[in-house]
Amino acid sequence: MQTLELKIPPVILVLVTAGFMWTLAFAVPGLGFTLPASSLVALVFAATGVAFALLGVLEFRSADTTVDPRVPDQSASLVVRGVYRISRNPMYVGFLLVLIAWGVFLSNLASLVLLPAFVIYMNRFQIVPEERYMREKFGEVYRQYEAGVRRWV
Repeated sequence: MQTLELKIPPVILVLVTAGFMWTLAFAVPGLGFTLPASSLVALVFAATGVAFALLGVLEFRSADTTVDPRVPDQSASLVVRGVYRISRNPMYVGFLLVLIAWGVFLSNLASLVLLPAFVIYMNRFQIVPEERYMREKFGEVYRQYEAGVRRWV
């Protein structure tokens, strides 16, 4: 296991990424862009992201399993219903949509460069370790779920 695996709470990573996005937007103002109705577009992305993430949390709560991704060993059950039929990681999809909304609101291409970095980091240090644990704990049931539902969307 790598030292960064499952260490940083994803919400903290979202806040740090958003802060760096804001910093880049102001550091490189020449990469600003104009998007018609950018506030509305940002609001739609943000609302969709929050809804997606909350649906994931609600499914975990109704299954009486942990929402804290840093402790996958506390997973009481494999949740495969609701929003988890669309994505294996709806909370992370929600976070990404909120960051996209922030990038649209900032209207700066430099800030959008951090979005792929967020996905790469989440895949490597959060999702891969979680999936490794889920395969060990839930075996073939998880492998079938993994084969039928995409990681992001």
